[in-house]
Amino acid sequence: MQLNFDQIKFAVGDQDTVVRMQSGKARSVFSEDAIQFLNELSKILIRTGKAFSDVVTFGFWCRRAALMAEKAKYDDVDQRIGKGVVFHIAPSNVPVNFAFSFAAGLLAGNANIVRIPSKDFEQVQIICDAVNQLLQGEFSHMADYLCMVRYPAAKENNDLFSAICNTRVIWGGDGTIAEIRKSPLKPRANEITFADRYSVAVIDADAYLAADDKESIAQAFYNDTFFSDQNACTAPRLIIWLGAQKNEAKEIFWQKAHDYAYDKYELAPVQAVGKLTALDKVAADRKVSLIHGSDNLIYRVFVEQIDEALMDYRYNSGFFFEYDADSLNELALVAGERCQTVTYYGVSMEQFRACISSERMLGIDRIVPIGKSMDFALIWDGHDLIREMSRRIEIH
Repeated sequence: MQLNFDQIKFAVGDQDTVVRMQSGKARSVFSEDAIQFLNELSKILIRTGKAFSDVVTFGFWCRRAALMAEKAKYDDVDQRIGKGVVFHIAPSNVPVNFAFSFAAGLLAGNANIVRIPSKDFEQVQIICDAVNQLLQGEFSHMADYLCMVRYPAAKENNDLFSAICNTRVIWGGDGTIAEIRKSPLKPRANEITFADRYSVAVIDADAYLAADDKESIAQAFYNDTFFSDQNACTAPRLIIWLGAQKNEAKEIFWQKAHDYAYDKYELAPVQAVGKLTALDKVAADRKVSLIHGSDNLIYRVFVEQIDEALMDYRYNSGFFFEYDADSLNELALVAGERCQTVTYYGVSMEQFRACISSERMLGIDRIVPIGKSMDFALIWDGHDLIREMSRRIEIH
């Protein structure tokens, strides 16, 4: 097959690397080479990317100790080997997602071609520079396992990489998935997709009022939401309040959240208009009320009823629905198959287990404390990335 690279720009690797990948050898999962490479990458990024918390977070995730802890979760490492070439399509609005994706592919024993965001994120450049430094130095033997590319969103470019990969990983929502799927895969290739999802938060008002670390909770909430402009599927759009002292807790919680965001987040005029438009759309169809604040940095839209369709009206840039619940079981009203993450404060695991057992919801893949929604794991959206990007060899 003649490969046409006319529209492809390489940030890591080149077209010869892509050609060599197709005949290269797969590696065992959690190979020592992969762990060493990522551990050295971690050291560089923690130093050079310290201005960006998401880069540092990725760097800490790549430490040897953290990776060995992940490896210990698998009981069939000796029987697993990579599938070959993995083609990753990273989301355009989350700068560091591409790095977690290629790291997972590398740990699963594969060569990796990654379409990185076309937007000029400084975090992307920092990570690509660090990868190049290692591949051009002591890890030159790993050079045929990593390519980072940018290209126009044209079908022929998706065709190029889809035709040669053994696994395709699509981050970016329903529209992106539909478009990429127009490009055929090999008959034995598999695909991992991360469709449009939404997330919610559950806060027990009484527990919040009793907390001594309200400023830390505000920072954690900011990291879950404003840090990604609520563009990440993990970012809560709906806040469900439990407990007896809801009004008292809300007043303090939102003031703390506003104060923290005010110093760190810049709301552009187009975002403010977008929030007003989103409010008008939901108000035309549902009984809602806007809880006015001192400015429009945070839009709090109180709803009297919740259901899955409510999330069709969601917006970003500090746009939140609020609902007062009598029971955690009301979470089931929005926990359809599109519901990904539930963040929480003041709710016990026993309460969640009881809710899940009684309601048997179709959705929710993760339940994590507020502030942990973006913490990456090798099991994501219900996909075990190591197992789905590798193959198991049965020996009898």
